[in-house]
Amino acid sequence: MSILNWYVLRGFLVAFFMAILILTFGMTGANLIKVLGLISEGASAWAFLQFVLYILPIVLTFTVPWAVMVAVMLVFGRLSADNEITAMRACGISIMQIVSPIMLVTVLLTALCLYLQVEVGPPLLGKSRTLLKNAVMEQPKSLFEPGRQINFQNTLIYIDDKEPSGRLRGIDLYVLSGTNSYSQNISAAYGDIVVDNDKKLLTIVMYDCMIDNKQPDTSGHVGRFFSKQFEFTYDFGKLTNAERVWVKPKHMKLTDLMGRIRMTRELNRDTTDLEVELNQRIAFALSPIAFLLLGLPLAIRTSRRETSIGLFMSVILAGVFFLSIILCDSLTKFPRLYPQYLLWLPNIIFQALGATMTFMISRK
Repeated sequence: MSILNWYVLRGFLVAFFMAILILTFGMTGANLIKVLGLISEGASAWAFLQFVLYILPIVLTFTVPWAVMVAVMLVFGRLSADNEITAMRACGISIMQIVSPIMLVTVLLTALCLYLQVEVGPPLLGKSRTLLKNAVMEQPKSLFEPGRQINFQNTLIYIDDKEPSGRLRGIDLYVLSGTNSYSQNISAAYGDIVVDNDKKLLTIVMYDCMIDNKQPDTSGHVGRFFSKQFEFTYDFGKLTNAERVWVKPKHMKLTDLMGRIRMTRELNRDTTDLEVELNQRIAFALSPIAFLLLGLPLAIRTSRRETSIGLFMSVILAGVFFLSIILCDSLTKFPRLYPQYLLWLPNIIFQALGATMTFMISRK
């Protein structure tokens, strides 16, 4: 029996590690493009490595459950197609005996995901965002790309082109005064960026400017007039320090998040968004078990030799699961719907459906 268990477990582990490598690389790819762009602007390669290490724990909480389902679909689909499961059961070996080593590994992976979600991942995710912002501030010219909107506090900036030297062409700057209005619009033919890292100041020096003041500026000017030079200064150090003081809920450890919930309740404020964050983490962490229970009977029932069938079903099921949780997360503005509890529906449905189908197969 131990030889048989090792045979099934070995196939599962091989498929699992191959799947997790591919999925993790795919999910980190979008974030890595940003960092690679900063490196091309002059940021250090060490910042790139740090960023990868910081986001990896959270990425794994998504890819581990998905890899479990992919491995189960591939391994048991092949065993079913080759009639190996039929042969095992003819020898008196039940489905639960066949899958028991994989269930044990999945429980360990669930514990790992739970640890990453509540203890390790969120703080490191916050560090990755800080690292990215610091890298951007070290290479501020990387912020300015043609067609991209840059938002500095209450100021929007657009550019038409950027030369290899870093000089900006066709600058439009809007100082906002409300939701749909602005108090000042400055159009410049070209401009340069000056950074003072000691004072944490970023200055955009614009030349040949047309200034349109909808409201009086500091000099009392109203209307449209021409200026040979105009400077806009942004204090990015103040914003960085403010973010260090205030930690977002999604970047908190479990104990800190529960403390924030308790404090918010004592202030008689709504805690729906905080409770959604807490329940979402645990629901994601328990997803490997749900994926195993549902993937196993589906793999046995398909009985197809082609791996594409298993991969396709894995993608569909994982997509449905993750999208369902994300949809519930988007309901935080509707506390009467209790989104913090709706988050558990995908887990409950997947596990109940999978357990029922597994039981039906084992009875045949």
